[in-house]
Amino acid sequence: MDLPGILDPREASEGRAVLIAGPTASGKSALALALAEAAMRAGRPAQIVNADSMQVYADLRVLSARPSKEDEARAPHRLYGHVPGADAYSAGRWLADIHAVLAGAEAAGALPILVGGTGLYFKALEEGLAEIPPVPDAVRRRWRTVLSQEGPEALHAVLAERDPEIAARLEPSDPQRIVRALEVLEATGRSLAAFQKAGSAPVLAGEGIARYVLEPDRAWLRRRIAERVEAMLAAGAAEEVAALLAQGLAPDLPVMKAIGVREIGEFLAGRITETEAAEAMIVATRQYSKRQSTWFRHQMPGWRRVPVS
Repeated sequence: MDLPGILDPREASEGRAVLIAGPTASGKSALALALAEAAMRAGRPAQIVNADSMQVYADLRVLSARPSKEDEARAPHRLYGHVPGADAYSAGRWLADIHAVLAGAEAAGALPILVGGTGLYFKALEEGLAEIPPVPDAVRRRWRTVLSQEGPEALHAVLAERDPEIAARLEPSDPQRIVRALEVLEATGRSLAAFQKAGSAPVLAGEGIARYVLEPDRAWLRRRIAERVEAMLAAGAAEEVAALLAQGLAPDLPVMKAIGVREIGEFLAGRITETEAAEAMIVATRQYSKRQSTWFRHQMPGWRRVPVS
């Protein structure tokens, strides 16, 4: 990816931070590394900071497409692979971790380059995050059981009766957010909207922040996703999933929902072929990238768009 025209030299030498978002396989990590090296050539230290909810897991180097050890040697990387799969890592924990990383970068005079595909992380970074009490496991299990039995549209109707403000924000086809809203309402007696309005202060906001969203050509991205899945399988994705499944982790943990875990698990169990697993991963990744792009388009209107092809 060409650097000229994307980064103003002053942003590398004087800026407070660079934020890079984009769908999976769009070249975010390569751009972040190029920007870090540009800053270092300009005489300023730089740190690449992870803003992807799956790249935090130590168990998922291959499936999450974490930067290679060679790339990590070219510039400091932070918050990559620092969480065991048994942990239910969250946006709230990421915000707590990012506080320390940004403070360290500021003390060192380094440019933090935050890169990832998890839109909620960036939104929380710049707008704050609602501090919601933990939902009891019994409440969580009950609503997930209802979801599996009745489907998201039925639960959206329930939410519309009990919390019309939140229901109006959600599509009936968005099961995770619908269930989350119902869980919070039952566990706390308060609407999720009330917590959001009383959210924590932004961690990083104001002047001196460069914000980029990569917008890849659709056909180009489809090819990249297929190539990435093929490369993952060649790099040992099946072995990685086998090791993860051997831990006997709860299926509702975030790490178990990474694209490739279920598909490769089916292959390892002998229920589908490796080719079928690869095809399923490609389809799931393309669907995920579409959801990411929709989020960035609606939730990050002021960010600089960077066409990629």
